[in-house]
Amino acid sequence: MTDANHENSREFDIIVYGATGYTGRLVAEHFVREYGNSDHGPKWAMAGRSEDKLTAVREEIGAPSTTRMIVADADDPASLEAMCRRTRVVLSTVGPYQLYGNALVESCVKTGTDYADLCGEPAWMAEKIVQHHEAARASGARICFSSGFDSIPFDLGVLMLQKEAAARHGSPAPRVKGRVRTMKGTFSGGTAASLGATMKAAMKDPKVISALRDPFALTPGFEGPEQPSGMVPHYEEDTGKWAAPFVMAPINTKNVHRTNFLRGHPYGKDFRYDEMVLTSPGDAGKAAANAMVELMKNPFGAKPPKPGEGPTQEERENGFYDVLFIGEWPDGKQIRYAVKGKFDPGYGSTSRMLGETGMALLQSKAEDGVGTPGSFLGEELVERLREHAHLTFEIEE
Repeated sequence: MTDANHENSREFDIIVYGATGYTGRLVAEHFVREYGNSDHGPKWAMAGRSEDKLTAVREEIGAPSTTRMIVADADDPASLEAMCRRTRVVLSTVGPYQLYGNALVESCVKTGTDYADLCGEPAWMAEKIVQHHEAARASGARICFSSGFDSIPFDLGVLMLQKEAAARHGSPAPRVKGRVRTMKGTFSGGTAASLGATMKAAMKDPKVISALRDPFALTPGFEGPEQPSGMVPHYEEDTGKWAAPFVMAPINTKNVHRTNFLRGHPYGKDFRYDEMVLTSPGDAGKAAANAMVELMKNPFGAKPPKPGEGPTQEERENGFYDVLFIGEWPDGKQIRYAVKGKFDPGYGSTSRMLGETGMALLQSKAEDGVGTPGSFLGEELVERLREHAHLTFEIEE
């Protein structure tokens, strides 16, 4: 690592970029709640396009009046580079990233600044890996995509299951199933906008479609075995429920494979993985599973949420999720691992996960480049999420 980013010479530890937006404000609230009155907390600042709006958000969330504000704009690359030179980590909530993220990622790579975001746009991520991975390794930057509900619970859930698999059975599970047992929450306007931007890009560029379909789109130079599609509803004996397609599987599965790739294939080069949603047993479960196939065609309905819109505080706090991971071996052995989160997954939990990814990057000595929360941070981040973000990671006996 060649840059001052990984020393203490910069003015700030973390800058929350997009702090006046719906999700960015929640990330800023996380720092106020967890570290606002601590002498041992990070030196953090809020960034956005409008100083007046930043001032208003700072007051509304109860941030200390000494919390610094930085004016930076995705349309002004010089302002982004100036911001990056002042901090060790930038946390970006300004998406869709394929529309607003290019200059910021480039600035972070150039200045050796760590970066984490909430990106669920695999074609854009694949492009950034090709463009910036080697340059980021040279500058000392770590570019960490998908640091929210997509894809941290899934990326780290598989990582922790495989740790238990090696300890208990002496080898990684060559087949893992990710199954969402329950989830209560809403999609963000940013998620809807990202999907919309991806669909528009796919209409113009066939490479986008191939990246969406390819499980190994984020592992350039490596292609593993054929993967389970996860798109066909079916009854599963081992869970006793019907399984249906999961709208976030196309991004999560790619990140799981990239983590395996960057860590040197600890899950094996023959690793197979898919994600689905569990409904219920019987005919009702079958009907619900088939309905989810139709939902996949238009997950946001006739009136998708707009960027900046989101649920009330009560709705966020009443949300939750429970994801089961099942590791399987050819001889019939199984291992089960669960990741559960309090709060609405798309906002309340996501904002905490992004904040703690930033904190973990401050402390991590991981290799630089374009990676994932699992490849860069692994168990370091698991511990932070347990302590500061109300996530549980545990084996199920």
